Amino acid sequence: MEKASSSSSSSSSPRRSAYLEALTQEIKKKLTRAVVSPAQTRNLLQDLFADIALEVDQRAKADVILSKEEEDGPLCFFDVLADYYVNVSERGKDILDLMVQLWSQSFASHIFSLLFHKWVLLASSLYCFFFYSLPKALMCNSSQLFEVEVENQEILLRYSSALVQGATNVFWIDIQTNTRRFQTLFRYLLEEVTLQPIGLKNIPIQAQRELYLLISRFIFFYNSVDKLDSFLRNFPEFPNAFLVGGAGDFLVIELTDQLQKLKVEPVLLHYLSQMKVLQGMELRMTTSTRLKACLYSFTSPGGPMYPTRAVRHAAWDALDSLFPVGRYPRHLISLFFRLLYPWYWPSSCWNFVVSCIKAVLYSIVRLIFSRREKPRQS
Repeated sequence: MEKASSSSSSSSSPRRSAYLEALTQEIKKKLTRAVVSPAQTRNLLQDLFADIALEVDQRAKADVILSKEEEDGPLCFFDVLADYYVNVSERGKDILDLMVQLWSQSFASHIFSLLFHKWVLLASSLYCFFFYSLPKALMCNSSQLFEVEVENQEILLRYSSALVQGATNVFWIDIQTNTRRFQTLFRYLLEEVTLQPIGLKNIPIQAQRELYLLISRFIFFYNSVDKLDSFLRNFPEFPNAFLVGGAGDFLVIELTDQLQKLKVEPVLLHYLSQMKVLQGMELRMTTSTRLKACLYSFTSPGGPMYPTRAVRHAAWDALDSLFPVGRYPRHLISLFFRLLYPWYWPSSCWNFVVSCIKAVLYSIVRLIFSRREKPRQS
C-alpha cells in the first residue's frame, strides 16, 4: 500500500506542474492581449480576475492537489497559483513584467494581490536571515526572480502598496456580495504577516502601516476577533500617534470609518454584533466620542444613514454594551426626537404592538409548557 501511494503521489506531481504551467500560459496570453489592445484592457483584466477567483472544481482538484490532507475548505485558483509562484518563482517573472506594464489599469492590483501576495513577503525577506532559513532549492529558484527588484526599496514599496490596494479592493468585493471568497488572502496577511514580527520587520514601514490599517477595517468581517489582542500588540508606531493615541485608537478609528461606508445590511449587522469585543479597551476621549457618535447615527431612522429597524436595534445593543453609563437618558432623548417626526408614528406603534403580542404569546407558551412539566416531575 505504501508503494502504491508513493507512486501515485510521484505521478501526480508532474501532472500538477503541467496543469499549473498551462494555467500560467493562459494568464500570460490574456495579459499580453491586454497590453497590446488598450481598448480591451479593462474587459480582459476583469475576465482574468474572475477566472483566478473561481473555486477549483472537483475535476481540477485531482490535478492541483497532491493529497487529501492538502484540501482544507474551499480552494480557489489564486490559492494554488500563489504557492506555485513562490515555489517555482521563475514561472511568475513574465507575469510580473506584464503586470508592471498594466500597473495603472483597473483590476491590475486585484490580480497582483491574489497571485503575488506571498511573493511580496518573500521578496522583502530575500537578503535577511528569515529568507536564508528557507529550503536551499526555494532560495535558489527565488533569487533569479527577485535579485534585481528587491535591491530597490522604492520598487519594493510599490509592490507592497499594490498588494495593500489590491487586497482592499478584493475585500470590498466580498463585503458587497456578503461572501468570504478571499478569506484565505486575509488570513495569510493577518497570521503570516502582521502576527509574525520577524517577517514583518522586513517590509517597508509605510507598507506596514497601510497593511495594519487594512486588517483593522476587515478583521470583524472575516471573523478573526480572537486574534485581536495579538494583532494590537504588534501594531507598528505611527508618526501621529501622540495625537491619535495607541493601537486601540487606530483600530477604532478605522472601524468607525468602515461602518460609515457599509451599505449591505447583513454585513453591517455582523459588524455591529462584533463591536462588543471592544468593551474594556482603553481609548482616548476623542476616539471614544467618535465611536459613540458613529453608533448613535445608526439608532434613528432617516438620514444620513437610513438604517433599517434591525440595524437600529443592533446599534442600540452595541451602544448600550460599550457605553452603559447614560443608557436610559439616551433612550429617552431618542424617544423625544422620534415624537418630533409624526410620519414615523404609525410604523413605531405597529412594531410596538407586534412586539407586545409576541411577548404575550411567548409568555403563554412558556406557562403552558411549565405546567405540563410539573406533573411529570411529581
